[in-house]
Amino acid sequence: MRGSMACGAGAAGLSWARVCKECGQQHEGSDCHLYEYQDEVDDELICHICLQPLLKPMDTPCGHTYCFHCLSNFLKEQDFCPVDRLRLQLHQCRPSSLLVRNLLDKLSVACPHSAECQQQMQRCELQPHLHNRCPVFRRLREEAEKRKRPSWNELKGRKGEGETAGDAKHSATQSRNPARDPPEPGLINPAYEESEDDNTPLRSSLVAEAIVVELFRGEPEEDLGLRIVGGKDTPLGNIVIQEVVRDTLAAADGRLAPGDHILEVNDVSLASVPHARAIAVLRLPSLLRLTVMQEKGFKSRERQSDHHASSCPAAPQPFPDPHGNATSNHNPGTVLQVTLMKSLRTEPLGIKLIRKSEESGVFILDLLSGGLAAKDGKLRKNDKVLAINGHDLRHGTPESAAQIIQGSEVRVNFVVMRPAADAQEEGASSRDGPHGRANRRAPEPQYFKRRSTYVKDPPGGFSSQEKTVSLKKEPRLSLGITIAGGRDCRSRLPVYITSVQPVGCLHRDGTIKRGDVLLSINGVDLTQLTYNEAVSALKTQTAQSQVALRVIQTHSEDPEEDAEAANQDQQDAADDPREDALNWTPLWTRWLGLPSPMHWCRDIVLQKTNNESWGFSIVGGYEESHGQQPFFIKTIVPGTPAHFDGRLKCGDEIVAVNGATTVGMNNSSLIPMLKLQKNKVTLTVVSWPGSLV
Repeated sequence: MRGSMACGAGAAGLSWARVCKECGQQHEGSDCHLYEYQDEVDDELICHICLQPLLKPMDTPCGHTYCFHCLSNFLKEQDFCPVDRLRLQLHQCRPSSLLVRNLLDKLSVACPHSAECQQQMQRCELQPHLHNRCPVFRRLREEAEKRKRPSWNELKGRKGEGETAGDAKHSATQSRNPARDPPEPGLINPAYEESEDDNTPLRSSLVAEAIVVELFRGEPEEDLGLRIVGGKDTPLGNIVIQEVVRDTLAAADGRLAPGDHILEVNDVSLASVPHARAIAVLRLPSLLRLTVMQEKGFKSRERQSDHHASSCPAAPQPFPDPHGNATSNHNPGTVLQVTLMKSLRTEPLGIKLIRKSEESGVFILDLLSGGLAAKDGKLRKNDKVLAINGHDLRHGTPESAAQIIQGSEVRVNFVVMRPAADAQEEGASSRDGPHGRANRRAPEPQYFKRRSTYVKDPPGGFSSQEKTVSLKKEPRLSLGITIAGGRDCRSRLPVYITSVQPVGCLHRDGTIKRGDVLLSINGVDLTQLTYNEAVSALKTQTAQSQVALRVIQTHSEDPEEDAEAANQDQQDAADDPREDALNWTPLWTRWLGLPSPMHWCRDIVLQKTNNESWGFSIVGGYEESHGQQPFFIKTIVPGTPAHFDGRLKCGDEIVAVNGATTVGMNNSSLIPMLKLQKNKVTLTVVSWPGSLV
């Protein structure tokens, strides 16, 4: 069979909004992708429903193979196999073997924009071709970005007003689905402030849109690579992406980003489900169809004045002082703007870009001697590239950065963050002379020794319980547990148990569970130790004939939620019987019940100009109906100080502002406090890692 499915429309009739970002043709979002196959396709690779080569093939228990979309749509109306009519449900089907998928990936197809691009390639290579090499696709994307996307300086320079992020998301969602519930009360957003100047143009609301992202698990146990926070049982309410993990399925897809709100999964609404239930839905095998709400920044409007018929557009605001004066106390570094001018469009810049294992984003590895960047002298090794020509690269890759540079005209605008140590050394060298750098001694980091001094209650519905196990054992007999965490890990977590092995003495006792946080062993405090220190302490004390182990267990007060989490833990344990389970982490909600002394606090200093917004929304505080709830970061707005700083994450708890505790505050108390900070604010936050799916 030869499958030829031309789109039938010239490039002039295409629009970026309507064209499919995977196959390059125009079709409805729920329809299968369209391809122009160049050779005869074996009948064994044809779907029995659409009679086209299989897309995301699924095998039935009765031995037939269909496209995932074709089969799922069919089973919405029927409950049997289309060929032999045996009873069938979608969850009984499994992705086809790797061999079948490889054969389908190798089918030869043509670029759908054959009028201007006559390339042929394997089917699996079409999407990279469209996004990286197809001139029609590139032109459509650039035209759409010019029409819709505000420039970097516009995002930095405009001023906000009182509409909340929740309102913006809700209005965008309502236009798509009017039946959705209104946003929960208590949402405030100090990113949007009223202006006292009647002539100041305003950002009236967030530009937000709902998109559909399909992610296909090749193996049922494969992680999507998303860390998730929120749920109806938490103050956040919505399910929000906290992080996209590098080198995973979601990262390779590239469309999801931190801060996206997941509205639906395979037509199942996540608007009113608890956290553990949402995680279970997101861990379903095979293909997931996610409907997410994404923020694109602000849209602007001009305030009408009594004395002026219109007002001029806001002038772009300058970036922080290149010498670091505006951000000398800014821990992560100084934000700089650097413009390189090429003599020819094809002239290379002479920059080597890399990614780092410990941090997402793009970094400058080296500047080639004699190259344009080296001659200019403003960019430096180890600078983190935040944006190029207005394209946000805070979570980008060297490959995407190189594509932007190659596609740029003679002017290339970089926004980079220079580490604080580099900026300070540069300034000190000019002040102290050639020996200034050698005379200074960098402070030693003591992150893991910082206990929380802010006492607060867990969110309503979460609590903790301390347990102690005392047992006699043979000196050589193992406890049978594996651990992870430690105050030197990325999230500064306390040490916790990742597995209880069936061969150990603790498994027979049954009191200690996976996810318990270790408090002490034989009176030795474990709560402030690094991972290696904790391992050493456990080995030393386990050699004794008597062991007293003290742990703390957190749980939800909602029986349904607690049962869901327990079932998920049991499933995880069954799926991962390995002795070394260091990759396992508790659900995000399990950390919420820990008492304050177990929290690790960090200070995040944000800086802005007077007419900027901080760029984050929060939920929580005191309400008569819910009592005292912690304040959580719910939204981080693109193009704002909080966004470009990069340290605040959705789901972070704010425990203090400028050293003043937020316990006992309500929204009306915290709003003025944040608005009064014109140029600088210090947020003390607790950050727990989101649940991995």
